Amino acid sequence: MDEQLFFKKLDNLCTSKEIFYFLSSLEVMSDIMASGALQRISEVEVDDNGLKNPGLLENEIFRALCFQFEFESSKLSNTALLNALQALMKLRIDPQSTLMTSLLSESEERLGRGQLTAENLCALGECLLELKGPSCVMLEQIVNHMQERDIERWSPREIVMVYKILQVTVREGKQCQNLLNRLNSVTLHTVSQLSPNFASVILNSLVVLCQTQAVPLVTALCKHSVKHVPYFTDHELVNVLEAFLYFGQNLQIFAEALERHVPKSICTMHPQTVSKVMQYCCKKMILSKPIFDAVAEGFVSSADKFTTDQIAAYIIPFGTLNYLPPSASSLFRKLETVLHTHLRHFQPHTLLNLLHSCVLIQRYPVNFLPKIFNPYFLQKLQAQPPGLNRAVMSQLTQLFLTVTLECPFYEGPKLLPKYQVKACPMPHSSPDVHLFKRVKTGLLYLLKKRIYFASEVSTPYFYIVDIEIKLDEEGFVLPAAQLEEVHRRIALCVDGENRFCSHSHNLLGEEAIKQRHLQLLGYEVVQIPFFEVESLQDTRKMADYLHKKIFPCTYG
Repeated sequence: MDEQLFFKKLDNLCTSKEIFYFLSSLEVMSDIMASGALQRISEVEVDDNGLKNPGLLENEIFRALCFQFEFESSKLSNTALLNALQALMKLRIDPQSTLMTSLLSESEERLGRGQLTAENLCALGECLLELKGPSCVMLEQIVNHMQERDIERWSPREIVMVYKILQVTVREGKQCQNLLNRLNSVTLHTVSQLSPNFASVILNSLVVLCQTQAVPLVTALCKHSVKHVPYFTDHELVNVLEAFLYFGQNLQIFAEALERHVPKSICTMHPQTVSKVMQYCCKKMILSKPIFDAVAEGFVSSADKFTTDQIAAYIIPFGTLNYLPPSASSLFRKLETVLHTHLRHFQPHTLLNLLHSCVLIQRYPVNFLPKIFNPYFLQKLQAQPPGLNRAVMSQLTQLFLTVTLECPFYEGPKLLPKYQVKACPMPHSSPDVHLFKRVKTGLLYLLKKRIYFASEVSTPYFYIVDIEIKLDEEGFVLPAAQLEEVHRRIALCVDGENRFCSHSHNLLGEEAIKQRHLQLLGYEVVQIPFFEVESLQDTRKMADYLHKKIFPCTYG
């Protein structure tokens, strides 16, 4: 039969039974046709769970095909040899069998003689990675042969294969930066041709290979990934998100693509993929309400099957970005249920991060705080990295301050003084230098003398106040250094963009809890958000704005 007609008929067959019946009607097949038949069998009979019908390996036509490949491997064309090897590998044929050993041995001989084309080398590389792992010496031979070819003429598949091989050989301690530089340069011109899978594989390789200097390629791949968001598999999307995080990419159009895709796909996405999406949103401070609302609903329906890390990954961003979804009551009821079930399985730092994130949005885990403040738990925290550093002790202190100020009914163990810190700025709490300077200039214009306000004031209660103004009983401003006759304290929170979610006026959780606690501690909190003052370039206008915000009773 003509090969073209053969493959046309073969592609229309959907079971191994149909394929064997078709093959039995042929008297003669070329080696290309025979290897194509094996490939088609592997396509229809193998899924994510493995071989659908193990009995097909005993079929006499299948065994006859394998017999021919095993004993006539030296007569096969390169394409037939490697197509057969890939198909048999996919069918889970024992790598130690005489059949596989014969095909691999023949492939190795042809590799040594330099008889394989670039496409053949890629196919062999894929097989060796699967069968023998990264330590296989033939992989280095393949890279050496590939370097001898015209790299500018490589197809996307050949480029991807070399990245895969370099990824594992570099893990083995081999250095290939010169080849990588050439490869990165060539890949840049083929980005638009890459499939979702190829784009994901290359981004993952660039992360593993620490190619932080390949900025043009990374940027192009990240932009190219935007249109593929709906078509990535779970594993591919995780690779892409990890690359965005590793290389510090922050594309608004990528966030928008995720916002369109994730809510409608949440039911079929793996929890680990959703966890990575939430980690990405949290790190980039992207508050996407459609994503967060869908994740909250997904948690309520499926959290019983999650690992402890996945539980934390789903919930922590809600606190960090200071957002309560419409289903908040159901969400936190479900969280309490799974915490009771899984509490002993949580790593200490994961549990602390989770409970701390809850108090940021006024969800108080009072039933679990006795465990957190228990000296034995604190010892476990200290024993595991990062130990009891200032950031961890700040979380503990803030938890303790929260139950003291907001949960007066809490009667459980207290946090021992040695685990408390007096003041520790949170990651995003430092004021915006430029905005801070403009506000101080406006205050000076308003109050006439610098002695009437203090900046970056440490309080006895853990928090640092951006600007503090003291008033006496009649409402007159006192010198900042005066300690007697202070009747009111005003805390100015100079909130730059770094204290809000990205492209949003939504305060981050750590700033929201600070302002809430300062009020409970007796301060009058006055918020000075960047978006209210960014247009006030004139000092007099800034002073006028501050007068209206701080002293509304005397304004005008």
